[in-house]
Amino acid sequence: MQSAEIRRRFLNFFKERGHTIIQSAPLVPENDPTVLFTTAGMHPLVPYLIGQPHPSGGLRLADVQKCVRTNDIDEVGDNRHLTFFEMLGNWSLGDYFKDESIPWSWEFLTDKDKGLGLDPARIYVTVFAGDPDAPRDERSIELWQKAFTDSGISSGVDLPIAEGGRIFPLPKDGNWWGPAGITGPCGPDTEIFYDLGEGNGALTLANGRADFESGRLVEIWNNVFMEYFKDEHGHFAFLSQKNVDTGMGLERVATIMQGVSTVFDTDIFTSIIATLPPADLQGTRIMADHLRASVMLIADGVRPSNKDRGYVLRRLLRRAILKSGQEGGEWLVPVVAAVIEGFAEVYPELPPQQTEILQVMQEEALKFGKTIAQGKREIEKRETLSGKDAFDLYQSYGFPLELTREYAKERGVQIDEAEFEHEFELHRDLSRTAAAGQFKSGLADHSEATVRYHTATHLLHQALRELLGEHVQQKGSNITAERLRFDFSHPEKMTEPQIKAVEEWVNAVIVRDLPVTVATMSPEQARDSGALGFFAHKYGDSVTVYTIGDVSKEICTGPHVENTGTIGKFKIVKEEAVSAGVRRIKAVLE
Repeated sequence: MQSAEIRRRFLNFFKERGHTIIQSAPLVPENDPTVLFTTAGMHPLVPYLIGQPHPSGGLRLADVQKCVRTNDIDEVGDNRHLTFFEMLGNWSLGDYFKDESIPWSWEFLTDKDKGLGLDPARIYVTVFAGDPDAPRDERSIELWQKAFTDSGISSGVDLPIAEGGRIFPLPKDGNWWGPAGITGPCGPDTEIFYDLGEGNGALTLANGRADFESGRLVEIWNNVFMEYFKDEHGHFAFLSQKNVDTGMGLERVATIMQGVSTVFDTDIFTSIIATLPPADLQGTRIMADHLRASVMLIADGVRPSNKDRGYVLRRLLRRAILKSGQEGGEWLVPVVAAVIEGFAEVYPELPPQQTEILQVMQEEALKFGKTIAQGKREIEKRETLSGKDAFDLYQSYGFPLELTREYAKERGVQIDEAEFEHEFELHRDLSRTAAAGQFKSGLADHSEATVRYHTATHLLHQALRELLGEHVQQKGSNITAERLRFDFSHPEKMTEPQIKAVEEWVNAVIVRDLPVTVATMSPEQARDSGALGFFAHKYGDSVTVYTIGDVSKEICTGPHVENTGTIGKFKIVKEEAVSAGVRRIKAVLE
């Protein structure tokens, strides 16, 4: 079954069960300060999972969400790890729960006509085993037992697989989701695994868990049941609105459905790989994954830089370029065309951006060529090359260790790679510490402080457009309880008088104590009303528009203050460059 058919069947299956089909959100989260990218289908839906009405008016939703995760970037090249992937998901916003979710999952997986037609005898599941915070998930166990029994399969609980075990209760670190931060919605989940067959190792569990190392049992779907709220004291209480959040990786399911051994052997990648320059197997897979991810990130407004999202994009591009062994960027032309052609029907915003996407990638290829030349010159200056020297080349010039090793060998110089790894680990630890500020507020933090900052970004956006020009567009934002960071398009450094004028404009609006109102309308109505939004992105049938008095109107999921007078005094603390044509303002509320 081709990937397009898997997508179609999934969405049709849940549409027939009352779900509204919604569009994928952008890869750059609009209102979640805790992540660089959309990493799961739930991220864009957090406001609705905690009670805000969805613009569609529906309580049942389904989608195919594009996602980027880079925590496993060094694993790309094996049979299943990717940086960009698509997540199939269905959602209940306080509507149905376990009694519907589990039977529907089973039906979609096993039904030959409307679902995937997988062999039920090759399915295994895990559930929450219970602990002092919450009891064992007996209802999920009962539902799974019924599903197996109705299919004529013995479904022992807590039994070894060899003795008929199908349902395996696991502790919280195996079958519990959240909260993403210190507090928030959370609950048990149930994970569904598929047996790939005898050619993939022994059918076992390691320490009671699915043995991923053998490669035989592969997780294909996860159903999360958000029924608890964890407070700041660590106490768990039942949520008034219980939700269902599911996720199934399209690429992984396509691997199973197409009877191939890796995600790179599916129809999703074959046309891309056919355009790549010759390389070893791992290099080919890295190029295919990284360039696909880069196309999607650039299309959603990310540009190569040395910070945050831009740094991730730069790293992806440069790793791919390095594996290509090519100079310049002409070789990228057919690759970009293949990626966009494969996605054009699902994401129609891609084809109009093809020229710009290619230009961004080719410019980065030229910059990387200069970096390599600079790194070579640095190596030629040195008679010895310590591990720290090699790391300095990596950190200062972006010069890969693989090339440093190659050029050092040509000159008969040994590199202390153990020292390089030590320096690299120190750098990674510092990066993680710095990144902790990105995540410390928890997923989509809706504290009083962040809500005030969130509304302030709308005023800042409008002030910049009023004072610098309508070419200004939001390119990203990051909000914590302590400050806001706002990226915007502008070709030059702001002057001190301009910065002061923006501050004064925002504060003048704040003291007017203007009301903040919300309305739901179609994207066309929002555009005609003058609301700011990412209209290059394909919205669903309806959007939420927040209006601040007579000064600002913008598509947003919220939340916001009710009146601007509660925001506080706005102060810009820094204005700086992010990348070519993109500036960044950091500001605080006093």
